[in-house]
Amino acid sequence: MNKLLAITVLTALLALSAESFRVPRDAEEKGTFANVMDTLKSYYDKSVDTANSYVETVKGYKIEEKAKNVYDETVRAVTTYSGIFGDQLYHMLYSQDSA
Repeated sequence: MNKLLAITVLTALLALSAESFRVPRDAEEKGTFANVMDTLKSYYDKSVDTANSYVETVKGYKIEEKAKNVYDETVRAVTTYSGIFGDQLYHMLYSQDSA
């Protein structure tokens, strides 16, 4: 009788644990369209992650700040040299009148 009780308990436990590992029916019947959509979604997610990593890398280089500094330095240099050129031109044109 104890053997029969032990076998019954073991069979019940086996049946209950086997039921807990059952795969839902929707996942079993995943079709081609769902597989294609999952693949496309994974490609999209990977490309977005890659683009975000590139953006973070570019921000790390501080390119915007460097470009602004180059622009400011160029404007200063052009302003200075155009002033010098204007002075030279003025003295070339009006120095003849005073002599």
